[in-house]
Amino acid sequence: MSLTRYLDKKREAREKQIREIHKHRVCYLFLAPYAIVFILFFVMPLLISIFFSFTYFNILEPPRFIGLRNYINLLLADDVYLIAVKNTFIMAAICGPVGYIMAFLFAWFINELPRYIRALVTLIFYAPSIAGSAFMIWALIFSGDAYGYVNGILINLGLLDQPILWLTDPKYMMPVMLVIILWMSLGAGFLAFIAGLSTIDPTLYEAGLVDGITNRWQELWYITLPNMKGMLMFGAVMAITQSFGVGEVTQILAGFPSTDYAVHTVVNHLVDFGAIRFEMGYASAIATILFITMILCNFIIQKFLKRVGT
Repeated sequence: MSLTRYLDKKREAREKQIREIHKHRVCYLFLAPYAIVFILFFVMPLLISIFFSFTYFNILEPPRFIGLRNYINLLLADDVYLIAVKNTFIMAAICGPVGYIMAFLFAWFINELPRYIRALVTLIFYAPSIAGSAFMIWALIFSGDAYGYVNGILINLGLLDQPILWLTDPKYMMPVMLVIILWMSLGAGFLAFIAGLSTIDPTLYEAGLVDGITNRWQELWYITLPNMKGMLMFGAVMAITQSFGVGEVTQILAGFPSTDYAVHTVVNHLVDFGAIRFEMGYASAIATILFITMILCNFIIQKFLKRVGT
């Protein structure tokens, strides 16, 4: 193909694209508010953070370019960050998949209930995960004195002689946090799965019976899962985001920093350098690595979910 012909084809394609944009200009007009907000408050901060990650920036002085020094110090010289990475991956590896599966199973079981009972159970199940008093309740349950519910029950049963410091003893902090984080991670994915299950056409199950499906597990694999791939994808993204974004719960319940950094996460480390020490370049490097990790995990999960039901 000659260069002139190639340029003509490119020009024709560009003109066709311009005509299509002009033809659907009203649609683009309606999309504009969201696009502007998304670019200003999501894309631009991300790009700015990536830029600052290659600088030394303490807010008071202009940013000074230092290349990869932040990343080198972060990966080779910051022992606390390596502890935070280990803790974060433990929480993500356990709470992410387990919370995702539990949210789907709960939604699947609840979807079988009668309509009004299903609505009530959904409200009861979801409401605690968004309650502002959730941290206070968990702090009371795992309080380190004899008045904490767990300590009180175990002492009354004769299983303990003295209270356990659940939220300050490094030996118990991680298991306790895993329980709390797992419970709090069920909310958004659970609602998505309930919505996805309610949109499946009931006639598909009738057709499945005719085609030889004999039990509920076959219905789940051949009918339910393939017809709610969008909701499965959304639930996976939410599970990954929540599991890698753990920080507030450990900071409130276990202190900041936690004892021996037992439940110190990457987000805690980010807050430490960004909001307390004001080393914004270093904090931006932490945020960039965390963002890339979440994107890679999302990509892997999406590849896996595309095979479900195929």
